[in-house]
Amino acid sequence: MGNSADLAALVEQPFELLQEMERRSRTAHAGQGVGAMPSEWVGVGFRIGEEQFVASREHVREVLMLPESMTRVPGATRWMLGIANLRGHLLPLVDVKLMLGSGRTTLRRTTRVISVNHREVPAGLVVDEVLGFRRFMDHEFANEAQETIVRCDRFLAGVYQRGDDSWPVFNLFDLVESNVFLQAAAE
Repeated sequence: MGNSADLAALVEQPFELLQEMERRSRTAHAGQGVGAMPSEWVGVGFRIGEEQFVASREHVREVLMLPESMTRVPGATRWMLGIANLRGHLLPLVDVKLMLGSGRTTLRRTTRVISVNHREVPAGLVVDEVLGFRRFMDHEFANEAQETIVRCDRFLAGVYQRGDDSWPVFNLFDLVESNVFLQAAAE
């Protein structure tokens, strides 16, 4: 059974119709069917300085407003802004731009905190702006990301290119697992 006319022939046999629909669905989901949907990647777009990036949606727990109050951590580096109580959980807040050595993030109305969905390293990354979900097709991906102004090249895992727009993929797990991040004590 290969086309919709075949399905119409099964209208009087509802169980067989459901079986055929399930078979076609499984085939399409596995990418085996003619006209199978191309694969899509979804990430969260954000801006650090004047550059835009995208992070895997699996790496982002949630996006939050910058909290009104946070507690400074004595002896921590300047990029460790402090600890905030968010919904009863303590979350260290990190100025990503300052940590990368590209200057302090200017706190504005658009400033947001990206809560990283890492099991062992809780972190809230302060970025200039979150641009929402971004969807890309597999063919828009390239392994080689260009150099960035904010010096985060070592945390990039390729780039999605759509027209004139480049969206470097920022690996948030690589960032929070890096030695720089884990050594937050001031020297």
